[in-house]
Amino acid sequence: MQFNEAIKLALQSLWANKMRSILTLLGVVIGIASVITVVTLTNGAKEFVTSKVNSYGAAVVTISKMPESFMTLEEYLEFKKRRDVTFDDYRAVQSECTSCVSVGAQRTSTGKVVYGTNSTTDTQIRGWTWAMPQISNLDIALGRGYTASEDEHAAHVAIVGADIVDNMLGPGDPLGKEIRVDGEPYTVIGVGEAQGKMFGSSMDNWVSIPLTSFIHSYGSNASLSIYVDTGGGGAVMDSVMDELRTIMRVRRHLPPSARDTFNIDSSSTFKDLLGKVLNSFGAVVVSIAGISLVIGGIVIMNIMLVSVTERTREIGVRKALGARRRDILLQFLIESATISLIGGIFGVIIGISAAKLITALIAFPSEVALWSIVVSLFVASAVGLFFGIYPAHKASALDPIAALRAEL
Repeated sequence: MQFNEAIKLALQSLWANKMRSILTLLGVVIGIASVITVVTLTNGAKEFVTSKVNSYGAAVVTISKMPESFMTLEEYLEFKKRRDVTFDDYRAVQSECTSCVSVGAQRTSTGKVVYGTNSTTDTQIRGWTWAMPQISNLDIALGRGYTASEDEHAAHVAIVGADIVDNMLGPGDPLGKEIRVDGEPYTVIGVGEAQGKMFGSSMDNWVSIPLTSFIHSYGSNASLSIYVDTGGGGAVMDSVMDELRTIMRVRRHLPPSARDTFNIDSSSTFKDLLGKVLNSFGAVVVSIAGISLVIGGIVIMNIMLVSVTERTREIGVRKALGARRRDILLQFLIESATISLIGGIFGVIIGISAAKLITALIAFPSEVALWSIVVSLFVASAVGLFFGIYPAHKASALDPIAALRAEL
């Protein structure tokens, strides 16, 4: 039997028994769709995190009170007992770190911004030192950033996100307009480049003011984060991190045997951690999807056994006309693989569609990986071949005389 003829017979069998075909393909479709959806969303999340890490630069190191993540409540309580990272710590790092290219600091809060009759209560308020826009690679779309003098003297100037301009400041030049941030007046001197949405939330609803002004308004009884541009990766970054650790330990009078009471992370730390979490999550979902594929394969095997029974006379006729055992074996293997491959194709389409729908609804990033499509279709075909071996072997082993005597 020719290869294309076997595929044609498989398609005719699917079309002739539509409901049975849908139920047969359901397990494979669900399994493949689950894998494609998870891989697409996971890949999109990794791309997004990578872009955000790169926005701070691969050479940026952060000093903070607590790490980016912790696994237990005990760890959280332990970290909460640490001393705050203070503005004085920032000044010390800025003056004592000889190998640092630039040093900045940040504190954040959520507050109310008012302009005229317009107001918002959920705006992120960022207290930035003058170097932070450069360290974070913030593109100023309009206007300028802070000067060192404005930072030093707690000037009432602000850089705002695109949402503040679009939703509050209205038409006209936003520069020079006065807004009130939690009751304090600030003059807009710059507008950040629009960054879009993430998880359904805007990334442009923010106002940045000098850190000194932030501390005057919100007090100094909270920890801040220090950002250091090391100027390079690898050995250069390790050397700078060692110097930063020494500065912080000396300031806190820690003996050599004591553990750090602060956290120093490179920009890639959070990226690596989230990558591990996403990979673990993906592995769990893929395992569950694998169970669905096994169930789908068992259903395909069952349907193929039914098909063998229904087509006993056909098999007998083919053998009587000279079909060899391997021809019958190949015919049923191709049919089972074709059925499974069609389920895989529908699964890929549904999986990508589901991922893009999630992106449209909650702005979760998604990125289609070509390798995941190829692997999914290969696995779908392999499932069909594996679970089609027994029915195909049973069909090829039929005695032609007994098959021709079979009742229709």
